[in-house]
Amino acid sequence: MDAVSRMLDFHGDALRLRAERQRTLASNIANADTPGYQARDFDFAKALKEATGIPGAAPGTLKATDTRHLGATGGASTVSLAYRTPHQASLDGNTVEVDAERARFAENTVRYEATLRFMNGQIQSLLSAMKGQ
Repeated sequence: MDAVSRMLDFHGDALRLRAERQRTLASNIANADTPGYQARDFDFAKALKEATGIPGAAPGTLKATDTRHLGATGGASTVSLAYRTPHQASLDGNTVEVDAERARFAENTVRYEATLRFMNGQIQSLLSAMKGQ
């Protein structure tokens, strides 16, 4: 059961980070016409390593598994958002490139759904094994 728990925890962390990235990308798209708005994003692979405690993560990084933990912000992740450098500067200082943001949004959506399907398949397999089928 420990292996099952670790697998579900890992994929749960991945889903939480994908949802956080989706919110960040949606915010970028929503502010595409806001003068001076700076597009933000984060490195998903690095954030997942830090969240799951996988070796190679930043030393001293703690995993906030509860909203009451120090550094946790009401269930939102504590990922480090970085500003994106645009390929083409705009006159109003906005760094959102709508087409690129939409592509990132779509890719993140597909990966989120793939993780959900994988988890669903694993859970269905466990249920079948428990029922003896």
